[in-house]
Amino acid sequence: MAFVSFVGRLLFASVFLLSAWHEFNEFGVDGGPAAEYLRPKFDVFSFHLSTHTGAQVPNQVEIKHLVAATVALKGIGGLLFIFGSSIGAYLLLLHQAIATPILYDFYNYDPEKTEFIQLFFSFTQNLALFGALLFFVGMKTSIPKRQQFRKRAPKPKTT
Repeated sequence: MAFVSFVGRLLFASVFLLSAWHEFNEFGVDGGPAAEYLRPKFDVFSFHLSTHTGAQVPNQVEIKHLVAATVALKGIGGLLFIFGSSIGAYLLLLHQAIATPILYDFYNYDPEKTEFIQLFFSFTQNLALFGALLFFVGMKTSIPKRQQFRKRAPKPKTT
């Protein structure tokens, strides 16, 4: 069962690792295509954040630093997750929680447009990944509790 669990974690983490590797290879001086894609979405997100909550996002945010942070979160989190670390799952959860609403902003599009449908499907897929990570963390924290109840000391026999 341990081998099957390892293979499952490996396959799951491959989504994050391959994405991190791809972004790392294309990073370049300016952050590559990922930075070009992220810039307008980040601007819209910061505008919505400032208008609805009043919180200000610093204007001097370097998008290439954000891309580098996502590569690091996905890469390190994916590697740690493969070996069953809860820290890896938390890093991937952090990435998903931040990146999903920014990158897949279906709520900014008209429901009749094809962009809305594509972004909505990607958003729901990332929610499924988020849920799987939460499930892993939940199972990881509940296993020691279950094993404590199983390992009871045998009662001494009195004669």
